[in-house]
Amino acid sequence: MANKSNRVKNTSDLELKDRLVAINRVTKVTKGGRAFTFAAIVVVGNENGIVGWGLGKANEVQAAIAKGVEAAKKNLIRVPVHKGTIPHEEEAKFGGSRIILKPASHGTGVKAGGAMRAVLESVGIHDVLAKSKGSSNPHNLVKATIKALGEMRSPAQVASNRGISVEQVFNG
Repeated sequence: MANKSNRVKNTSDLELKDRLVAINRVTKVTKGGRAFTFAAIVVVGNENGIVGWGLGKANEVQAAIAKGVEAAKKNLIRVPVHKGTIPHEEEAKFGGSRIILKPASHGTGVKAGGAMRAVLESVGIHDVLAKSKGSSNPHNLVKATIKALGEMRSPAQVASNRGISVEQVFNG
């Protein structure tokens, strides 16, 4: 999914904010009637380049959300944010969901729908154009967005790979 170098190791000193993306009520029909449980997709981030997602399942909504937050804190990734937007265009696919992320100029805002918006705002991206094609399933949209963000490379990474200065990356 994400590069090994993008993984965040030490999470104790981060101030993470959680966002609830979706809650799903699951019904299991038993001999004694119907048993309801809840599944919650949660995205956490510090709004400064770090984001993660988690899925929590429990008999009550609050317990499912708490489990989701704990799961999200265990798989955080670092995303390069360049002047409030993403450094380059990226596409990703997960399951039936396909997404496209494009950098936008200052003042554009986050042009994205529900599940993608939660992830992009948690990362701290303020200007981006996003499009989802295919399935609108929140599970797959969140995973595809995290996958695309995990594949992002900062201008400094591109410059070091090419053996040139950061200014030359932007100027050609």
